Amino acid sequence: QVQLVESGGGLVQAGGSLRLSCAASGRTFSNYAMGWFRQAPGKEREFVAGISRSDGTTSYADSVKGRFTISRDNAKNTVYLQMNSLKSEDTAVYYCAARPSIFISGDFRNYNYWGQGTQVTVSS
Repeated sequence: QVQLVESGGGLVQAGGSLRLSCAASGRTFSNYAMGWFRQAPGKEREFVAGISRSDGTTSYADSVKGRFTISRDNAKNTVYLQMNSLKSEDTAVYYCAARPSIFISGDFRNYNYWGQGTQVTVSS
């Protein structure tokens, strides 16, 4: 079992930045590929970014490439999402997720563990 707790969400103006954190506890964090997903009202949960469990390979949704950066610190059992140049369409609840695999997946159904989510609101 892995427990995930997100933090760092909030209200920001368009063009601003936020840094989300996801602290993991339980099983060995470095055994898990990690992902960030988001869900806006009335929309499906969508992949934002992912990072592999060991070599730091990353993957991003086209909508956030060049603006968002995912990273992880295995010593701190934490994964981060740095979000820059935020847009109103980035407004959503952001979730981190873990899967016991080397590889990233863009499909939320492939993740076993989820945090409770943190709200990000971007005002235009």
